[in-house]
Amino acid sequence: MSVRGLSTAAPALAGLAVLALLASTSGCASSDATLGPLAYAAQSVSGHLEVMRRARPVDDWLVDPSTSPLLRQRLQLAQQVRAFAVTDLGLPDNPSYRRYADLSRPAVVWNVVAAPPLSLTLKTWCYPVMGCVGYRGYFDRAAADAEAALQRSAGLEAAVYGVPAYSTLGWTNWLGGDPLLNTFVTGSESGLVRLVFHELAHQVAYASGDTTFNESYATAVERLGLARWQARNGRLMDDAAASQRLVDFRALTQRTRRALQALYDSDADPATKQQRKTEWMADLRTSVATLKTTAGSPWLGYTGYDAWLDRANNATLALQAAYDSQVADFERLFERQGSNFARFHAEVRRLAALPVAQRHAALLASP
Repeated sequence: MSVRGLSTAAPALAGLAVLALLASTSGCASSDATLGPLAYAAQSVSGHLEVMRRARPVDDWLVDPSTSPLLRQRLQLAQQVRAFAVTDLGLPDNPSYRRYADLSRPAVVWNVVAAPPLSLTLKTWCYPVMGCVGYRGYFDRAAADAEAALQRSAGLEAAVYGVPAYSTLGWTNWLGGDPLLNTFVTGSESGLVRLVFHELAHQVAYASGDTTFNESYATAVERLGLARWQARNGRLMDDAAASQRLVDFRALTQRTRRALQALYDSDADPATKQQRKTEWMADLRTSVATLKTTAGSPWLGYTGYDAWLDRANNATLALQAAYDSQVADFERLFERQGSNFARFHAEVRRLAALPVAQRHAALLASP
């Protein structure tokens, strides 16, 4: 259940679809949504059930003569990765990612994020089981766009992005589990590997209402898992240029977030904050543009981040922070657990059960 829109494996937390129907009677769903609680729950349930209806066992696709060579190769890879996740990463051995569905669209859901003009704090929506999260997912793009427009009319900055996958936290394994989807299977090989590890991690540990903890943990698992998978297979799955671009981009956006957070926390008046914010956002775009025109740079002529930069605002920067702000802490925790995945997952589950302040303090604790 994740939401990233930055890397080639951009998993997204769309909502606990099967349980979302509870929102219609719980009173947890936001009352200012374009869709009321009942309508929102209905689209969540019907959308998820349609995904499940389209899914067939991977073995069926592998013997189907109409399956393309690329899809067949990726499904075989996915099953190898799925087995590795159990044997080497301590991730669940259950029905998830053993079926495949072609949805005939580029995203499984579209998520909406929003934040105030002078803050990096995401607006939250609350749901049963999941708690409050900083995004709202729709199976229909038009509905997501309408939600984003509503947030903008309320004075917030908003963004809509397509999500290639989401997790139901293991609650739907009795229905066949979360399936592999066309929205990510035929992308990059490393993206497929990372996504399976990331989404399965959400089935291991989940802290209700703590998006940063959940997503940073799953991101750490995907990075650690990919490194171990590559070591096992003796080859890198990302080329050096792509890896360097990702490192550069993270560094630039982290620098921008730190600058904006310091600005928003300062005593400057709103007009000054807005002016300096505009300057920092322009600096981010200029920095990337410079990299793209530097001779010998892996960025030369690269346009892969242009769409993200075009819509970059407080909401997209805050969302990005949820996926990487605690990753280094989880990686250190992994090392403190002897680089043992079983011990690591057990400790994360223990932390997830703590009150949020105590949880974060324990994660930051020294060895």
